[in-house]
Amino acid sequence: MAGKPRLTYLNGRGRMEPIRWLLAAAGVEFEEVYLETKEQYDKLIKDGSLLFQQVPLVEIDGMKMVQTRAIMSYIAGKYNLYGKDLKERALIDMYVEGISDLMQMILMFPFSPPDAKEKNLESIKERATNRYFPVFEKVLKQHGQDFLVGNKFSWADVQLMEAILAVEEKVPAVLSGFPQLQVFKTKMSNMPTIKKFLQPGSPRKPPPDAHYIETVLKVFKK
Repeated sequence: MAGKPRLTYLNGRGRMEPIRWLLAAAGVEFEEVYLETKEQYDKLIKDGSLLFQQVPLVEIDGMKMVQTRAIMSYIAGKYNLYGKDLKERALIDMYVEGISDLMQMILMFPFSPPDAKEKNLESIKERATNRYFPVFEKVLKQHGQDFLVGNKFSWADVQLMEAILAVEEKVPAVLSGFPQLQVFKTKMSNMPTIKKFLQPGSPRKPPPDAHYIETVLKVFKK
């Protein structure tokens, strides 16, 4: 029996949160190690645990994996969340990459200078409502199925659900013009593994606060 995957990152969302989401959606329990000092981070680099001197680090199946995209591809493939053939996988990849572009804006938002916060928030709202969410609204409407690809729960659905909730934290009414996405969000929220992950006390992290931002700057300072 292999041990639980072990996740090393900071105690906050960042680039590890989509990995937590995907493992949780697959029903996989995991352990976490939190970096709190630059010394801990430097030690990982010195020990050779970080291939490109970057976290997230996920230890799974005897491997020390880095690079968020590679980690998530592996998890999605291992737990049958990556489509049934190459064409479905290509669609999932396209959707995931698109959502990642939106999530990158959300990831960087807490680090915006105070005078740029309003402008950056407006950019997130504009991109979500005009570029990204319309794509998924149209996909769900056209094929009339519950999930984005092949009428089967996949990595793309998990990533979209995470993005919807992350944007709603900043723009509560963002789904008002997207009836299909509203239905999608409700269905996804009621899937047992995701419902469990959305409960208080789960490994899901809260939005970044001042302490998290301070820790990020301290751990990763050059």
